[in-house]
Amino acid sequence: MDFSLLEKVSDHEWRLPRRGAMRVPGTLFATAELVAGMDNAVAEQLRGVAELPGIVGAALAMPDAHWGYGFPIGGVAAFDPKQGGIISAGGVGFDIACGVRTLRTGLNTEDILERQDELADLLFARIPAGVGSTGLLKLNKKELDRMLRDGAAWAVAQGYGEAADLGHAEEGGRMEAADPAQVSDHAKERQKAEMGTLGSGNHYLELQAVEEVFAPDAADAFGLSPGAVLVSIHCGSRGLGHQVATDYGKRMLAQAAKHGLVLRDRELACAPLDSDLGQAYFGAMNAAVNCALANRQVLTHLARMAFAEFFPRARLPLVFDVCHNTAKLETHVVDGQKRRLLVHRKGATRAFGPGHASLPPDLRGAGQPVFIGGSMGASSYILAGTVEGMGRSFGSACHGAGRAMSRKQASKRWKGREVVERLAREGVAVRTPSFRGVAEEAPGAYKDVAEVVLATQAAGLARIVARVRPLVCIKG
Repeated sequence: MDFSLLEKVSDHEWRLPRRGAMRVPGTLFATAELVAGMDNAVAEQLRGVAELPGIVGAALAMPDAHWGYGFPIGGVAAFDPKQGGIISAGGVGFDIACGVRTLRTGLNTEDILERQDELADLLFARIPAGVGSTGLLKLNKKELDRMLRDGAAWAVAQGYGEAADLGHAEEGGRMEAADPAQVSDHAKERQKAEMGTLGSGNHYLELQAVEEVFAPDAADAFGLSPGAVLVSIHCGSRGLGHQVATDYGKRMLAQAAKHGLVLRDRELACAPLDSDLGQAYFGAMNAAVNCALANRQVLTHLARMAFAEFFPRARLPLVFDVCHNTAKLETHVVDGQKRRLLVHRKGATRAFGPGHASLPPDLRGAGQPVFIGGSMGASSYILAGTVEGMGRSFGSACHGAGRAMSRKQASKRWKGREVVERLAREGVAVRTPSFRGVAEEAPGAYKDVAEVVLATQAAGLARIVARVRPLVCIKG
């Protein structure tokens, strides 16, 4: 990015000054090295977000920010409905409520290495992955609506998990504002055979070993220790979420003039939250959030069943489940006043600090777990939200390493089979239905995740709790 566009606030914060129709400035939380690696399009997209009605504070970009659809990926913005604040399909993203849930296994690295390939094969056989993958569940319209209304609670009621799981999921595993009636029949049709599937792209199920602990107090609260093995599941709302975003993006664009909205970019299509269209999308989006939460809950059950075949005594309790493509009504303190705001997080993770009432009692003292996936074959990180971050970023942090090149560029540079063979030599057992997908997700296609999380910590958005490395990766 051209540094002449920015004003340096600190080594980890940069301001994009107001100009033209911007209602607020932009803020980038990143090191100079990370900023230099960002395209100027990130600044242009932040300007567009800063022009939207009702925006509060600043249009924010996390350290892993890169160009996206409408909002930059890694973008955060809060809107006040009382001041004409909007809701934007592009500000949430196509994979609504894509997120990560992490489970403890009670096992150590040596337990897994003894049967690494066998376990990888079994998980690959039991976890549907890849483009167009379908699961064992085939839901009729009535069951689909129940799932969209009740989220992970629906899955648990069907026998896919335990009631204790819900207390360690964001929003208790269920968005109350979900309205299945606002989800199109086409979106529902796309989902009826996709429950309990990973999908494709950067989605995965990984077995990970805790390599190093940096914050012992939070690690104890999360149940982490060096050598412990975790299961992390990264996926979202599959075809349903994508269709909801598509449906409402078109409707928002068509009705922009009706709502008096002047958009820098058609991809910023939005509607006032309090309008009929805004409320319809809010209900449909929350239904898609529930779809993602239910999907990860079913995958949790499948992973537990697979583990039971090798390790009958392993229980796999849930550490936490957190989303990174949402728009949520939350209370935040702005200029000393509590305000109810709609916080868009597009490729950004909710990261509530210690003491927040929404957190389960056993995690409340440490802050909310934040799971930052590294590129395939690279380390991932577990962070915890901070009180400082609540004020600086509306309780938000990064969500991953962030792409350094497009999928097309990556597929031209690497061969998927060669990537899998190299990772095997490095001790990572990869199983995938698509070698092309592996090439697109090659570790070299991403930024250095360590640099991203260090910048996140230095900016005060979250603190680093532990680093984990992959042992087995089931790749979509």
